[in-house]
Amino acid sequence: MERLILNKLMKWKNSPYRKPLILKGVRQVGKTWVLKEFGRRYYENTAYFNFEENEEYRQFFETTKDVNRILQNLMMASGQKIEPQNTLIIFDEVQDCPKVINSMKYFCENAPQYHIACAGSLLGIALAKPFSFPVGKVNFMQIDPMTFTEFLLANGDANLAKYLNQVDTIEPLPDAFFNPLYEKLKMYYVTGGMPEAVKMWTEARDVSAMQEALSGIIGAYERDFAKHPNVSEFPKISMIWKSAPSQLARENKKFMYKVVKEGARAREYEDALQWLVDARLVHKIYRSTAPGLPMSAYDDLSAFKIYLVDVGILRRLSQLSPTAFGEGNRLFTEFKGALTENFVLQTLITQFEVTPRYWSQTNPSYEVDFMIQRENDIFPVEVKSEANINSKSLKKFKERFQDQIKLRVRFSLDNLKLDDDVLNIPLFMADQTDRLIGLALDKIEATNRNAME
Repeated sequence: MERLILNKLMKWKNSPYRKPLILKGVRQVGKTWVLKEFGRRYYENTAYFNFEENEEYRQFFETTKDVNRILQNLMMASGQKIEPQNTLIIFDEVQDCPKVINSMKYFCENAPQYHIACAGSLLGIALAKPFSFPVGKVNFMQIDPMTFTEFLLANGDANLAKYLNQVDTIEPLPDAFFNPLYEKLKMYYVTGGMPEAVKMWTEARDVSAMQEALSGIIGAYERDFAKHPNVSEFPKISMIWKSAPSQLARENKKFMYKVVKEGARAREYEDALQWLVDARLVHKIYRSTAPGLPMSAYDDLSAFKIYLVDVGILRRLSQLSPTAFGEGNRLFTEFKGALTENFVLQTLITQFEVTPRYWSQTNPSYEVDFMIQRENDIFPVEVKSEANINSKSLKKFKERFQDQIKLRVRFSLDNLKLDDDVLNIPLFMADQTDRLIGLALDKIEATNRNAME
């Protein structure tokens, strides 16, 4: 498999300001594989230490802060060779090892010549705990589920991935590309981006093995819920997690605690929801009152939507059969387009630094699915799970905030086009959103310039 994060890891390796790396990501998203593959490709050797399999290694960090002594002990205990610059040192499953994480401060200050990468499931939870954390002494990187582009590469469709990356004008795609990409996207909705599920489909074309892989991943997540320090939170976390498909299937996708459990109150379930957010198993998207900067200043903290980490996980948790793949555009429209919205949010989160928001108003009712910040501009985004659509909410948004909006974005099954200031992006091009917005803005600017001349 080809993971695009390898390019970011190369930049980290070559950076003159490189610090020890902490790679965050949910269980089974491919953290260990990508670090080992990175070491295999770009280093003379890799020294791998797993603190869950070899708990005794933790002692080396408890008795000293001298990094040379720590490395000497690790080499002697494991028989692995470690050389500055030439060895990638991987510390895996460090989420329960505060001393290992804290030692990154000393590696950064006293031994910058060593290349160290730490990984672990639930690292987001561990880092939220108030222990001595090496602030400013580490680099962070996030690995998310495989994107649709990575799915195409794994599926043997490198020609389609290459074509998408080379689109440099806002004009309709030929059917020879549009139609196969539309079909491949339906398959991605079924598998999602978890590497094991993708592998079962792309290598074996085995639907039942892919279903089992997703069930196994969901089971592993649900076992992790029990790792909350307060045991009483476990059933609450589980109930919120299982309510996600129902939350997203509602017309108004705003999160409702009563969907989790009749009579449930926010204060009883807030900690459980925050655990899922810290674990990055769910994304929490706040309602915004206006397209201003910083976006957080306009958050309505009482209104938010939640999405799952991966569209395939959502499809499996919803118990929607893979046979929907063959039923026209059913996968796109099922659950009021919940899979489509989840897919779009999943891709936006990997491309834009600021977490997206959404906007809504009542009496009369309008809702823009997402608002994204690109540089210092904010763009409203509407997600349509069909073709031939009109965008009443985007129109209303423009009326309300005319001077603040340079471009409106709509995802749908329509072809790539720019209608006045509405950029329509086919759903299978969601990975290209950042680049396409740039092309659309250039086109609008050129049109305005020509009109003035």
